[in-house]
Amino acid sequence: MALLPTFPDAAQRRERLRQARERLDARFRVPHQVLGQRFPMGCVALEITQRCNLDCTLCYLSENSERTKDVPLEAVMRRLEQIREAYGCGMAVQITGGDPTLRKRPELVAIVRRATELGLEPALFTNGILAHRDLLQELAAAGLCDVAFHVDMTQERKGFASEESLNAVRQEYIERARGLGLAVIFNTTVHDGNFHEIPALVRFFKKHADVVGMASFQMQAVTGRGELTDRTDTITVKNVRRKISEGAGIDIRWDNVMVGHPECNSVAFTVVTGGRSVNIHETPDFFAMVLKELEDVYLPRANPVKTGLRTAAGVLLTRPRLAAAGLVHVAKILGRNFGTFLRGGFVVRKQTYFIHNFMDAEHLVGERCTNCVFRVATGEHGFVSMCVHNAQRDRFILTPVPVSTPHGMRRFDPLSGELLPLAASAPAAAAP
Repeated sequence: MALLPTFPDAAQRRERLRQARERLDARFRVPHQVLGQRFPMGCVALEITQRCNLDCTLCYLSENSERTKDVPLEAVMRRLEQIREAYGCGMAVQITGGDPTLRKRPELVAIVRRATELGLEPALFTNGILAHRDLLQELAAAGLCDVAFHVDMTQERKGFASEESLNAVRQEYIERARGLGLAVIFNTTVHDGNFHEIPALVRFFKKHADVVGMASFQMQAVTGRGELTDRTDTITVKNVRRKISEGAGIDIRWDNVMVGHPECNSVAFTVVTGGRSVNIHETPDFFAMVLKELEDVYLPRANPVKTGLRTAAGVLLTRPRLAAAGLVHVAKILGRNFGTFLRGGFVVRKQTYFIHNFMDAEHLVGERCTNCVFRVATGEHGFVSMCVHNAQRDRFILTPVPVSTPHGMRRFDPLSGELLPLAASAPAAAAP
């Protein structure tokens, strides 16, 4: 097996990357832009249910979501195939909802297994209530790469009065996933009520960097059935970045990696050693070289330690230019932070911070929607920007879904759950 395996669909992949780059606004076609160089799309959400077992004060679901029936399994599998066809091998698929653990367990496992068979990289996005260890074990065996737990005060979980108190829930979820080979992510919705607690949350995630590989902060947006109103001037990208840096204890380098539109996404890579954070990208130059040199190299997220070691060895043996630049890059980081690494025994854990700046339903910006890297697989409507999907959710979830049956094609009615003749299907606009 090659030390640096290429994507199995390399030729098609290069064409997909080219098309993705051409769709980007010319201002964002910079050397450290991920879209169009590393991925043809950032990630795709696959909503397998609209049901949820929480009622968040900031909720992207619509008032009709709870009334809709689960999309038939056949249609879900077809959407997975459409994702593979559109974006190719290695595409990250967020299996989400509602809460996907409310789907019948055999169906959820089958969805994860099918995604893996297609060469996609499935992640489970859940509030964790029903994501018990035995389920995570079964999903990991089926090919699940990541589990993203959404825990924050907007969920109004009984008995918890602060984000700090919710760390007991986060700790429980960490232990559920520990040792299963899953990358663990925590999602937090940022609003005025918990903005001041961001630094303490980051310190908690740092403390558990042996399991928690990413902390994602999603900024409040007025959409769906949520109760909270417009966010104040406090909740800005600049301020959230500052609070995360405060918790990390370093001046995090936020602008060295670009993911789509810079007003939508902020990402920073760090490592944690001895309880302290260290930037691993001081400038965008080295990351841009990595993107260029490893464009065709397949780096699966499953078992990241193995992937990282194998990639490092492959680069040393087959990419001398990148290897030399990498050694200089690492030497600079070690030189600036030698005492920190020494105190940590040179044991490092990678930890990524991500900020999603979602748009209000009534204030969508066309340029940001066009350059979106976070899309939803809708079947009949194709791949839709997440912000557009949340703003017009009923348009997508109430559209009848074509299903093949022994009696020919029928359309699944999302409100009744019935399979109707094609002509008898009501259009989404006519649904209550």
